[in-house]
Amino acid sequence: MKQRFLDKDLTEGVVWKKLLIFFLPIAAGTCIQQLYNAVDGLIVGRFVGTVALAAVGGSSAQIINLLIGFFVAITSGASVVIAQVYGANRTRDVQIAAGNAIAVFSMLGILLTAVGLIAAPGMLRLLKTPEDTIADASLYLRIYFIGVPFILVLNMESNMLRAVGDSFSPFLFMVVGCLTNIVLDVLFVVVFRWGITGVAVATVAAQVLNMSLLTLKLLTTKESYRLSFRELKLRGVYLSNMLRLGIPAGLQSSMYAVSNMVIQVGVNSLGTIVVASWAMTGKTDGIFWAVSNALGAAITSFVGQNLGAGRQDRIKLCVKQGLILSSTITIGLSALILLLGRPLLRILTEDQAVIETTFTMMLYFVPFYITWVLIEVLSAVLRGAGDAVRPVVIIGLGICLLRVIWIVTLFSAVHTLFVLCLSYPVSWIITSIVLYIYFRKGTWKNRGSTIVDH
Repeated sequence: MKQRFLDKDLTEGVVWKKLLIFFLPIAAGTCIQQLYNAVDGLIVGRFVGTVALAAVGGSSAQIINLLIGFFVAITSGASVVIAQVYGANRTRDVQIAAGNAIAVFSMLGILLTAVGLIAAPGMLRLLKTPEDTIADASLYLRIYFIGVPFILVLNMESNMLRAVGDSFSPFLFMVVGCLTNIVLDVLFVVVFRWGITGVAVATVAAQVLNMSLLTLKLLTTKESYRLSFRELKLRGVYLSNMLRLGIPAGLQSSMYAVSNMVIQVGVNSLGTIVVASWAMTGKTDGIFWAVSNALGAAITSFVGQNLGAGRQDRIKLCVKQGLILSSTITIGLSALILLLGRPLLRILTEDQAVIETTFTMMLYFVPFYITWVLIEVLSAVLRGAGDAVRPVVIIGLGICLLRVIWIVTLFSAVHTLFVLCLSYPVSWIITSIVLYIYFRKGTWKNRGSTIVDH
């Protein structure tokens, strides 16, 4: 009998119940995050203006997704390593791997802050950001990058807790962080009238609080994954495995970001209203992507622990039941988004042109979200099993490269919003088919064994 709380042990019990109970706090946390994003958009749109909304959610968001998204994605590699050694009941190795991961991402965060502070204006101009938004976007990015070390450690600590089966603590602290962010947004933007500065400072302050709570949790827990300052050092074997699994995930995130940046150039060429509408789309349908990503994170940790414990039977069940759960969620959320889209947009902004353009975009995207189910579930299983490279190649070619080619060819020839948006469902359909074919071949099943064998 493993000496740990059963509610954190994903290697025993009814698969769908364990998966669902583990998934729900992650999903709830991401929904809270999306609620915050919607409130943030409401405050910016109502009290600062459409230009500010475009500055926060346009090119600056793409830059954040590219640079910070790369390193945040790498944390998934560390969480897979921790999940597998935890599943194998190697208590000492869990502590060592955790300390190694936090040390690495602390240093990377400091480096990334320096890059962001220096390069923000140049990156915005490279994306052909509308001139009327560059000043606000540069200010927002520079303040945001000051908080990057805290953001990276926050994500690493959250992933670490989920890797050992604790999805509730990250949820709880995320709620505290989001509520803090909303309060500070109101205080800094509505009361103090700090504008973009207030939005950025509120975001950084909330992230620092969230990270502090997670660190305190890890320092004081009695569990095997307790954080020890003695272990905050680099260790070759763990670092190599974390990077082997994490860098492909980071590259995938960067490929998404680069393709989105290319698309953002196309969006920018259609004017400020379209730029603001593009940003607003993420505020309204972001809940789908948040919940979908939450399920992917749950599946990755579930597969990682069960691979470490040698429970291949549970991994097979996780695939089937994960697909059913994901399909059900996708159909329900797609219907909800289309039904409530217009009323929600009217709450977020009074600009009628932005409302109409945003809802048009949603009609192009939402009906095709069902095609994303295979991509999310199968790629999550592959990550948890330690197969890092091939899924990235498939997704990189099928989604990212295809979109870039689409923009520089079809969109350049037919310069319309419909043609630009169509690149998304086409890439989802093609990628899901290819990823399913690869998954069915089964060559991925033993790729993670080196993590738990040494």
